[in-house]
Amino acid sequence: MSQFVQKHTQDAIIGEPEVVEDRSVREVATHPAWLRLKDAVVALQHLQTTDGSVPDPADHAAAAELVSVIVPAITELAPAFPHDAAYLEQLPRDFAAWAAQGFGVPDFLDSLNAFQPQRHRVDGLGHLVVFPMYTQNGSASRFVEALLVEVIWPDFIAELEAGDYGNELFVALRFVDFTPGYDTNSAVLFPETVSMREVPAFTWGAIFQDREAARYRRVVRAAAEVTKLDLPEAAAAMLDDQELTERVFVMWDIIHDRSHMRGDLPFDPFMIKQRMPFFLYSLEELRCDLTAFRESVSLQRSLGAVPDAELSDAQRAIRDHAALVQYAVLFDRIFRFAITGSRVRNYDGLGGQLLFAWLHQHGVLHWTDTQLTIDWDAVPDVVIALSDQINDLYWRSIDRPKSAHWLAAYEMLTQTLTPHPASAWAKGLPTETLAGPPRGLTDAVLDDEFPLSMFYEALDKKMATVIRSTAGITGTTDDAQPAAA
Repeated sequence: MSQFVQKHTQDAIIGEPEVVEDRSVREVATHPAWLRLKDAVVALQHLQTTDGSVPDPADHAAAAELVSVIVPAITELAPAFPHDAAYLEQLPRDFAAWAAQGFGVPDFLDSLNAFQPQRHRVDGLGHLVVFPMYTQNGSASRFVEALLVEVIWPDFIAELEAGDYGNELFVALRFVDFTPGYDTNSAVLFPETVSMREVPAFTWGAIFQDREAARYRRVVRAAAEVTKLDLPEAAAAMLDDQELTERVFVMWDIIHDRSHMRGDLPFDPFMIKQRMPFFLYSLEELRCDLTAFRESVSLQRSLGAVPDAELSDAQRAIRDHAALVQYAVLFDRIFRFAITGSRVRNYDGLGGQLLFAWLHQHGVLHWTDTQLTIDWDAVPDVVIALSDQINDLYWRSIDRPKSAHWLAAYEMLTQTLTPHPASAWAKGLPTETLAGPPRGLTDAVLDDEFPLSMFYEALDKKMATVIRSTAGITGTTDDAQPAAA
């Protein structure tokens, strides 16, 4: 450990070792050590470049001084997080090593290996997280970021996960405080985003359900007003209850996350990094969402057939939340996903467009007299039919060459969505492209291969301000009223 880190660490411990013991993570958010840590991290970010290094030797003294603030602050806060003791002991060593080698590309692999939040899924438990990392849908630079987070793990989720929906890697979180990389649309904390010398076997993945719930509530409230949609009572209740909506998103995501590696898959459709047409990612993400939807329908129907008195409290909660997951999948997909982000290979947007068009063309969603209406009783089976179609595509693709799978997926999409009039894929790719390497097929896909429909173009204009207002939103954001549409 470098001399300056060792000295400041010792100074922080002497005289006040118990200063944050028995504090909740929300109390830690107001502690002077956290505020010092946060300010120093933000200042350090201004010295870092894209790869996380501090390249200018003239900045090294300032970087060292900031690290000498960060390290003792971590040590001072560590007693509030005894379950993370190994991680918070290793973290100063990684900072010291980074400083000692001249603030090159940071390597926090040892700290990352010591951080195991999936082993402590206890409702309300806090974590202090400090890593050089990029934030998805936020900064692409591997800046040092600092977060205080809280676990969301209600009893019914614990029972769900212990049963047929096991997912030992999944961690559900709530924001308490964070540095600028998370004052964005990013709602995930993934180990693969951390700057490190080699890639280990990842053992966890975390999602911020409070951000997902808060932006859902704001967007759906506004979209329902714009489209004059009469929401069912249970769906409307979610818009007024942040904690309820968070629990719904935990249930949705724990099923979604495990679905990526389950089913009749054409080997590994998503998790292996590979270049392929963006609409393949659309289908994979939608497949997992529709799996969460259909499993929720199954849980609601099976538990709903049992007399209430014969169910445990957790089973009743699973049944009731299963009904709400269906609304969440439907509305988040058609109201937020479809019109969020740019039109450059927007695979989540395309999935939302597909679901809306499928519901419309199967007669359960109606846009008539400038009002949106939905035949709620018919929705579950129609959504499951789309899930079946995607699952059948996957099953058949096990026996197909890669390019043939891509072509079959495109054909399936064009049965419901209209491609761009200038699309080379829609016109039919030339033989030389089809006979060449797969990258030729990918290069021929337009950035906006499936443009927004006229309905979505109009909705996008009315909802753009609301969508933008959700950047950086958390469960504690005052969102009683959405930003003006």
